[in-house]
Parts: sequence; C-alpha cells; structure tokens
Amino acid sequence: MPQLNPAPWLAIMLFSWLTFLIVLPPKISAHLFPNEPTLQSTDKSKTSAWNWPWL
Repeated sequence: MPQLNPAPWLAIMLFSWLTFLIVLPPKISAHLFPNEPTLQSTDKSKTSAWNWPWL
C-alpha cells in the first residue's frame, strides 16, 4: 500500500506549508483598510431633557 509510505507525502506537506508561510503573509498584510479609524472625542455630549407635550 503506497499510501502508507510517508517519505514523499511528508516532503510535499512540508514544502506546501513552507510555501504558504512564506508567500501568503506578505500578500495578506499588503491589503489596506478602506477607511482609516478615527479617534472619537472624549468629551461627553450634553444631553437635554425631553419636552413631553402630554405631561
């Protein structure tokens, strides 16, 4: 049963993982976010009480 011989499959698996770990991270990290996050203000907005006409 040739499937049980790990010699060629182990090398194929190692080379494919090595390729994934070398080629893909730079491609993935090259993507930019479409909108840069903006800092929100730390000032609390002033809220006013609601004027309910039926009270």
